[in-house]
Amino acid sequence: MPRTLYVVATPLGNLRDVTLRGLDVLATADIVAAEDTRVTAILLHKYGIATKATSLHAHNEAQRADSLIDMLAAGKSVALVSDAGTPAVSDPGARLVRDVRAAGYAVVPIPGPSAIVAAVSAAGIIAESFAFLGFLPRQAKARRERLLSLGALPVALVLFEAPHRVRATVQELAQYCAGERRLIVARELTKTFETITSLPLAAAAAWFAGEPNRERGEFVLILDVSAERADAPALSPDAETWLAALLEELPPARAARVVAAVTGVARDRVYARALALPRGS
Repeated sequence: MPRTLYVVATPLGNLRDVTLRGLDVLATADIVAAEDTRVTAILLHKYGIATKATSLHAHNEAQRADSLIDMLAAGKSVALVSDAGTPAVSDPGARLVRDVRAAGYAVVPIPGPSAIVAAVSAAGIIAESFAFLGFLPRQAKARRERLLSLGALPVALVLFEAPHRVRATVQELAQYCAGERRLIVARELTKTFETITSLPLAAAAAWFAGEPNRERGEFVLILDVSAERADAPALSPDAETWLAALLEELPPARAARVVAAVTGVARDRVYARALALPRGS
């Protein structure tokens, strides 16, 4: 449709994973806004699509958004793609989507490949829900705070990681997310050297160190909850966050008393939850 931005998911690695609807949109759009036009050119060539591509990446998104909105105003349609998977999810595109919506034009998702969903579907997590963290902050203090706050929640944690940081990240997960937890390492999903490995979190750093090739590629890491925490009665997200923060400074009984007073949840229930949560160090 004219005056429409299509957000098109593209293959993670196997070009046959593209959807028929995605191909239709790429073929009929007036322009493709691509994270890297060289990568997208491979997909377009594979399926005989001649649509022109222009770059839209982290360093030019603000400027390129203006010109793409001008095209929408002129009655054109734009297909947004990233190098792999779904755009605007730990990839460029979110700002363009916001600007297009603010300008009053339609934004239509064309769903398809997602590294997050692919990894979770093959992980067999025991948690009933998960939180997607994207890439962790680069600053050590910010990473620690993020992991201490979210690691206390009764959900699996899903994050992306690059090869040069993956072993250090696994070590931090073990340091800040206590308990008998399982780590699922999904590497190079849908590609020739895809591997999906499940192992105890405490053994993960040694597992990476045992074979250099295990640190190659792009990673999705999934930290499952421990079996005992999966069965523990969870509090509301706010109460869980407050309790985890208080446990950094107070013993479980005092932390539970404060959270119970603020939230109205029975103190015995909060105290039981406090005993099940990891303590920061």
